[in-house]
Amino acid sequence: MTQSYDAIVETAGWIRERDPRPFSAAVVLGSGLADFSCRLDEPRVFDYVEIPHWPGTTAAGHPGRLVLGRIRDRTVAVLAGRAHFYEGHALGTVAFGVRVMGLLGVPTLILTNAAGGVNTAFSQGGLMVIDDHINLLGSSPLIGPNDERLGPRFPDMTEVYSGRLRRLADQAAAEAGVPVLHGVYAALHGPSYETPAEIRYLRTIGADAVGMSTVPEAMAARHMGLEVLGLSCISNMAAGINPEPLDHGEVLATTRRVAGLFARLLEAVIGRL
Repeated sequence: MTQSYDAIVETAGWIRERDPRPFSAAVVLGSGLADFSCRLDEPRVFDYVEIPHWPGTTAAGHPGRLVLGRIRDRTVAVLAGRAHFYEGHALGTVAFGVRVMGLLGVPTLILTNAAGGVNTAFSQGGLMVIDDHINLLGSSPLIGPNDERLGPRFPDMTEVYSGRLRRLADQAAAEAGVPVLHGVYAALHGPSYETPAEIRYLRTIGADAVGMSTVPEAMAARHMGLEVLGLSCISNMAAGINPEPLDHGEVLATTRRVAGLFARLLEAVIGRL
């Protein structure tokens, strides 16, 4: 799957021809959270397989469609599902959709995911605003020759997740009556879940939640100058905290259970952009 600048331009042009509206934000929906895309008014829906160069997704809970529409008087692009490193994609390919959104002029990117709770004070079903991340993927979407048309060779990552947007998320949560947590998200490549020893290590280095996505997209977005907000659904407690083995079905069941709360929070955030 190509990730060249020309491919990004071609894909952005394909989308713009079909929907020329400017978008206030792009939203990437994580495992089990795709139903939010059905809430948009005036939707235009495209399966990823229709879109030139767009990487597909094989993970359960990631339907693989781009939905363009309106919510809370804002026009948004919703990516219902994402490509993952563990599916065999290069990290540049994982970040392809975000690159396209940046080229379309989208100023704000909202990244969501289902994550394992590392912080023992967290509970299953909680919603966490990501304050920072730890990249343990072993690589970066910025590896390789840099294209200055996308961003600088050495982008700053002091504040990957916008302080302004994190404060806005707190305000939106209070407005919507949705309790939120704050924490640090660690990204590992999977697809196996972490061992209890790895979870103890993650807790020691300051992680509050762990998952297999989000970080490459956030890095690519900051490289392009987009403002980023990250939201995690704590879909399960990580290995070793509870005695039960981990299962993706449990992840999807939890995200379905809290889908209403998540949608209220996301709508309130978008309404404040």
